[in-house]
Amino acid sequence: MIDIVTPGTNQNRAQRKCSQRSLALRSATRLLAAAALALTPLFASAFDLQGHRGDLLLRRAARLLAAAALALTPLFASAFDLQGHRGDLLLRRAARLFAAAALALTPLFASAFDLQGHRGARGLAPENTLPAFAAALSLGVSTLELDTAITKDGVVVVSHDARLNPDITRGTDGRWLNASTRAVRELTLDDLGHFDVGRIKPGSDYSRRFPDQKRMDKVYMPTLAQVFQLARRAGNSEVRFNIEIKTSPEKPGDTLAPEDFVRGLLALIEREGMTSRVIIQSFDWRALKSMQELAPKIPTSYLSAQQRFLDNIAAGKAERSAWTAGIQFSDHGSIPKMVKAAGGAIWSPNYPELSAELVKEAHALGLQVVPWTVNKTEDMARLIDWGVDGLITDRPDFLREVMAEKKLPLPKPTPVTP
Repeated sequence: MIDIVTPGTNQNRAQRKCSQRSLALRSATRLLAAAALALTPLFASAFDLQGHRGDLLLRRAARLLAAAALALTPLFASAFDLQGHRGDLLLRRAARLFAAAALALTPLFASAFDLQGHRGARGLAPENTLPAFAAALSLGVSTLELDTAITKDGVVVVSHDARLNPDITRGTDGRWLNASTRAVRELTLDDLGHFDVGRIKPGSDYSRRFPDQKRMDKVYMPTLAQVFQLARRAGNSEVRFNIEIKTSPEKPGDTLAPEDFVRGLLALIEREGMTSRVIIQSFDWRALKSMQELAPKIPTSYLSAQQRFLDNIAAGKAERSAWTAGIQFSDHGSIPKMVKAAGGAIWSPNYPELSAELVKEAHALGLQVVPWTVNKTEDMARLIDWGVDGLITDRPDFLREVMAEKKLPLPKPTPVTP
């Protein structure tokens, strides 16, 4: 049977198509408005004084933006036929650009997973030295983690230990130092230039922990300013610096007082123009309190450990912790709640003490979670699956492999020589 099509029938079909397209356009417009309303508070709240809660919200907003763009694009595309007006063509192009922009931005926000090279790349090169930081930058990290001390003449240097470490320090005669050693604060920068820190003492337990670390000679304790300069020479304007303040309420004579240490460190950071690229961390929460008072825009990372070698939390103990600036576990019931009460942006726990439940609790409080120091790939994978925001590791090469397996964007390598 042959259908007979009349002019009136064609007109009715055209009207129905027009009506359907109008409905699709209205639906698309409503979805776009809803997406904008949903995303606006996320973006608006993404930038607080502490900086890092925003990363989590911004990543969520970017994902929603991408999803909205993908959902809306076919609606926009189908809302106009080939005989539409020039405005229709421009709107279709705008929709496609909207989708492309969202897709381009999403991996940028997703890459906010923080790959931190511990003491540079301690598993590969001498810790806290220019060769270690050069190794990390050349591999590709998002953050250089490091420790600081201040010399007798007021220079901020990079050192994990308040006193010269006999396991990694040789004198001008090439011999290993014997304990007890002098404090960095008792030595000038020129004095420190006489001590080589390029090797680990053979046969020590420390040496056995890092068999892949390259042993080197004529490597000296760098200044923090030299580390900043190394990043500049690498052409890396994105890498951040997670700087630990090494003060201790148990050994107050080994360093400056927390407030004085913070003032000296902050003066250098401001002089070097690095205020927007640093995080300040410490087990000594008194120092973090001082940093918040002097520079509230710099994010603070609260280190915690509950071990025999260091317990700065004192959970379940009769005595109050001297480390936590008056914020006590007994008053709050969990470490994330302590960090929140202290005004922190990041909680950085010893990774064996972390659980998936604690990660969720910290995130619910608006904190980022960046555990230390994770060197085994199976631990890295598990913690990433729990949703941590970054990892501090001696082996950034291992972590890059795990991140690639998890389809996480990788920080760009910026090769440089020390």
